[in-house]
Formats: sequence, C-alpha cells, structure tokens
Amino acid sequence: MITPRRSADRGRAYHGWLTARHSFSFANYCDEDFMGFSVLRVINQDTIEPAKGFGTHGHNNMEIVTYVLDGMLEHKDSMGNGSQIRPGEVQLMSAGTGVTHSEFNASATELLELFQIWMLPARQGTTPRYEQRKFSPEDRQGQLRLVVSPDGQDGSLTIGQDTRMYASLLAAGDRVEHHLDPGRSAWLQMATGEITVSDQAFGPGDGAAISEEERLVLTGKDDAEFLLFDLP
Repeated sequence: MITPRRSADRGRAYHGWLTARHSFSFANYCDEDFMGFSVLRVINQDTIEPAKGFGTHGHNNMEIVTYVLDGMLEHKDSMGNGSQIRPGEVQLMSAGTGVTHSEFNASATELLELFQIWMLPARQGTTPRYEQRKFSPEDRQGQLRLVVSPDGQDGSLTIGQDTRMYASLLAAGDRVEHHLDPGRSAWLQMATGEITVSDQAFGPGDGAAISEEERLVLTGKDDAEFLLFDLP
C-alpha cells in the first residue's frame, strides 16, 4: 500500500527568516493523522534566509539527520564539532544523553534549503555522536545510494536505529528497484523533479507512506532528487 503525502497538504510555518514545510506534526502544527511514521518523527523542509538560523539549543534521545539541498549550512555543537555542510553532504547527530548545537546559513547572500529529519533511537541514554560525509552526484546518480544505516555499510553514516536511508538522483527514464523484507515499511521523500512509484506520480515535496509492499520500482520522469527510508 502506497499512501501519498502531497506537498501542498504538509504543515507550514513562516518566521520571516525561516520558511518550513512539515511532513509530520511539529511545533505549532498538529495533525493527528501525521504524528510520524514508524520511527520517523520529523521531516522538515526548511528554507533559511542568508546569515540566519537556529541559535544554540538542545536535544536528547533523538537521531537527527540533515540533508542539504542548496546552499551551505554552518554547524557548531557542544561536542566540539564545527563544520560546513554543502549539497550532497549528510550530517548525523545522535543526541543520546544530550547535546546542544546551532545551525546557521553560512552565506550572507544566498538561501539555504535542507531536510531536517528526526528518528526515534533504538536505545535511550547513549553517548552523543557526530558524523558528516559527502556523497557526490556520481554516487547517487541512477541508483539508491545508502547514506545512513545501523552498521555503517558501504561507507554510510551509522545511526542508532534499525533504519536505512538512501539518496538518489534519477534522470528521465532511469529506473531503480528496492525490496522490502517482510514486516518492513518505507517512506519516500521527494526533493525535486518527478518520479513514479508503482505507477503513482510524485513531484517536488511529495512524500509517501509505504507498507505491505515487497518490491518498489522507482522511475524518473524528469531530473529528480529524493530520499527513501527503509524502516522497521
């Protein structure tokens, strides 16, 4: 079963410096039908104005993944990490017992766009961790590139949960397949372009909850970028 979550139906927030679209309930946006999916709790598509961002704030017992779509993100945290994150780079922060961090648009002139993703951890109270890795366009073109996994397979970032996150770039006519083990579910999150999944069309910002499916066939209709989550 594939249940679309259309971009236009997502929650939205505008704070002047931040424009956000919420796939699931978040902050002042609440939809009891979309409180999360499996271990996914947050997928926010954020657009941040130049030189603006989130001041220092805390998290605990959450697996936080950031995927930059456009622009450059400036990150600092209480673990001593300071970095810049560009398109194609993935940041993973396991908050565990607690961490504080700040996230800002590193540019004084250009917008920053990203996906902010939160997942519930398999275990609480773990030691906080940070990872960041670049996955080139060639790594993602015409394939499902594993970027996050519980065991760091194929150079992916290691998350404290039984989930796998894939990033992909498909041109028109490109086709990839993904097989789900019994009892597993999936979430599709589109960034740009259009693809079909089992003959259903998905465009920019669209998502989909996928369950009781053994085989997914994803086909590019035009140049597209998306994420696919294989979930418990």
